[in-house]
Amino acid sequence: MLNIWGVMLFIRLSWIVGQAGIGLSVLVIGMATVVTTITGLSTSAIATNGFVRGGKPTFIKLFVFFCLFYFFFLSGGAYYLISRSLGPEFGGAIGLIFAFANAVAVAMYVVGFAETVVELLKENGTLMVDEMNDIRIIGAITVVILLGISVAGMEWEAKAQIVLLVILILAIGDFVIGTFIPLDSKKPKGFFGYKAEIFMENFGPDFRQEETFFSVFAIFFPAATGILAGANISGDLADPQSAIPKGTLLAILITTLVYVGIAVSVGSCVVRDATGNFNNTIVTELTNCTTAACKLNYDFSSCQAGCQYGLMNNFQVMSMVSGFAPLISAGIFSATLSSALASLVSAPKIFQALCKDNIYPGFQMFAKGYGKNNEPLRGYLLTFLIALGFILIAELNVIAPIISNFFLASYALINFSVFHASLAKSPGWRPAFKYYNMWISLVGAILCCIVMFVINWWAALLTYVIVLGLYIYVTYKKPGIGNEFQPFFFSLFLHNSRPQCLIMTGAPNARPALLHLVHAFTKNVGLMICGHIHMGPRRQAMKELSTDLAKYQRWLIKNKMKAFYAPVHAEDLRDGGQYLMQAAGLGRMRPNTLVVGFKKNWRQVDMRDLLGSISIRLVVSQEDLSRVKPLSDRLRFCWSIRGRGWKDSNTTTVEKRLLDASTQFQKKQGKSNIDVWWLFDDGGLTLLIPYLLTTKKKWKDCKIRVFIGGKINRIDHDRRAMATLLSKFRIDFSDIMVLGDINTKPKKENIAGFEEMIEPFRLHEDDKEQEVADKMKEDEPWRITDNELELYKTKTYRQIRLNELLKEHSSTANIIVMSLPVARKGAVSSALYMAWLEALSKDLPPILLVRGNHQSVLTFYS
Repeated sequence: MLNIWGVMLFIRLSWIVGQAGIGLSVLVIGMATVVTTITGLSTSAIATNGFVRGGKPTFIKLFVFFCLFYFFFLSGGAYYLISRSLGPEFGGAIGLIFAFANAVAVAMYVVGFAETVVELLKENGTLMVDEMNDIRIIGAITVVILLGISVAGMEWEAKAQIVLLVILILAIGDFVIGTFIPLDSKKPKGFFGYKAEIFMENFGPDFRQEETFFSVFAIFFPAATGILAGANISGDLADPQSAIPKGTLLAILITTLVYVGIAVSVGSCVVRDATGNFNNTIVTELTNCTTAACKLNYDFSSCQAGCQYGLMNNFQVMSMVSGFAPLISAGIFSATLSSALASLVSAPKIFQALCKDNIYPGFQMFAKGYGKNNEPLRGYLLTFLIALGFILIAELNVIAPIISNFFLASYALINFSVFHASLAKSPGWRPAFKYYNMWISLVGAILCCIVMFVINWWAALLTYVIVLGLYIYVTYKKPGIGNEFQPFFFSLFLHNSRPQCLIMTGAPNARPALLHLVHAFTKNVGLMICGHIHMGPRRQAMKELSTDLAKYQRWLIKNKMKAFYAPVHAEDLRDGGQYLMQAAGLGRMRPNTLVVGFKKNWRQVDMRDLLGSISIRLVVSQEDLSRVKPLSDRLRFCWSIRGRGWKDSNTTTVEKRLLDASTQFQKKQGKSNIDVWWLFDDGGLTLLIPYLLTTKKKWKDCKIRVFIGGKINRIDHDRRAMATLLSKFRIDFSDIMVLGDINTKPKKENIAGFEEMIEPFRLHEDDKEQEVADKMKEDEPWRITDNELELYKTKTYRQIRLNELLKEHSSTANIIVMSLPVARKGAVSSALYMAWLEALSKDLPPILLVRGNHQSVLTFYS
């Protein structure tokens, strides 16, 4: 509010009402509010997409509340925001424009201050030269003093901010009170109090001196800026994800109501033209005088030769109407000088941030800072010269449209950056603020561009040419980006760390449910490669490979699966898996996630054939494959096949269940749950996949429930801690359950069931002679030794106990996503590892076992 209320409120709003009338003035305010509200929504989305890390200068902390909008730019502000969202090409262009806009803003506020001072001098008959030159003289002196204050330091300003805000509020209140006190001494100046005649006369427009609706809008628009204030202090707020949107939108609402209220009030109380002469009182009735002033016994018809008072002629109407005029002057001085000072400080900081990024090597000299606060003294001097040049124009109505053009350009890019991030559906784009819409942001960007052209087509065109030229320069010259710009590339990596999946499907049509599930979170935005390993005689396998390549790619297209089919020939599954992980993909389109289907009948097959499948998991978990993020999954296509109909003698029933199972992820999932059992911190992949699922149409009605392990005496504490963590990750959840009994020993019957399951795979070396046992262990390394079983008893009990808890809490979930037990190569036998997975997932809904490589895919930061 401190930044939105300013010079335009006190010395131009009344003039705008005079030109456009009450009706169109409200429309002008409404249009500005639409633009700023859309941009406010976009800003709220960006500001709540994690905590923006951007090395704020130390001195900002000395006066956090000082002109928040402008301090948003001190740490790079909109430049930082756009450059880290759209890249250095757009960021560099808008950074230059923003720095220039803030330098011009210094001139606008100083001229507003000088205008008020000259008006006071004029009232007392003490003009130095004339009005125009006095504005130039006072403006030049003021900007020199402000430059000195900026360079010397402004620690004292921190304590003055609340005082300044109170002065502004008192000044507005002073005006409102004054409207109800129509003194006779003020009537010759056009102020009569609230009159229906004046309201009706001032309701319609009366554009003069070649002004139009959009020229008036251009002059007013800088009054609506200041909406980006909260984003700069996100690190200083207790709950920025809630405070920034509420503060921004509430400030827009309050200031808009005040602007509209003052516009209607002043338009209802003051006539457009008045002489200020008491002799204009009507003594006898005039037949040819029909103005509102005439009806109130004043004849201002002589104003055809020019008047000094009234809405159209006096920029100090609010002072004249107020109950105590000096308070309005104090409000103007506090608003203009504090804003001018903030702009004078912020413009060099924006330019310095831009120069540090080394986007434009020619400006590198301005990156240098001085003193403990790294002050950009060279930037101060450049800003001072630009501001001084515009101060010499000495006309607020000329300077304001220039600033409007630049602010609209930056707002357009902010809105477009939100649309761009939403359209890309980046996993890193998870704003806590949900009340934005990508299409509304796009409309906001287009609206800003249209308004720029309508206000001044050649200025808008020039801005676009500058932005395009700078964009082309950065794109083709590719200057060396400095260390300060590395956060952009880090952010870009995080925003695009979505699972790019290599699925070991074999023939794609053999595992449709697995395919549909992965396709649910890779469709349109991620890579999916269906890996098929052909084994056997090489000549025969190569023929099959050639035939299958065309066959299954056509099948994927026919079934609208956006995936690639990648067949390879290998001697065994292990080698084939390695070939696929090394060769699949092209350039940056390479898989970073491995998806492996669980072999349901593993107990019925020869364990030697199963070793290859297990080895694929071991390769991913143990070997240093820097571009592969391990996700090994156990997906049971349909839990009803096991124990609930599998032994059904009716073959048709079994086939129907199999068909339903294969298509279950093609259907809309309805209002059900995705249960996430986050037992280990694997970098966040176990949480990211469920989140990506809920962004898709078929899964959007599903709620995420999170289950974690904890201690029985710390359940509430652990729940709150997890809720805070998920909030910082911007992951929506419906419930968090802390399992205090996760380490309890499982039931005896379940332990017995596990022992019965592994019995055929045990070595029982203690019951055999040493030589026989050693020979058997060498020939059948997959067998479970007595020593191994005892060594991993705790881990075995954990899998059985987890199955009991899963049945208790997640039996009705659409899908369960759970941390995958790690297989240790050479330490855990294949049969025991498979038995763990079997025990863990027995008689449950589809379960996806996930294990990341501890590389963070979810961060607090945007």
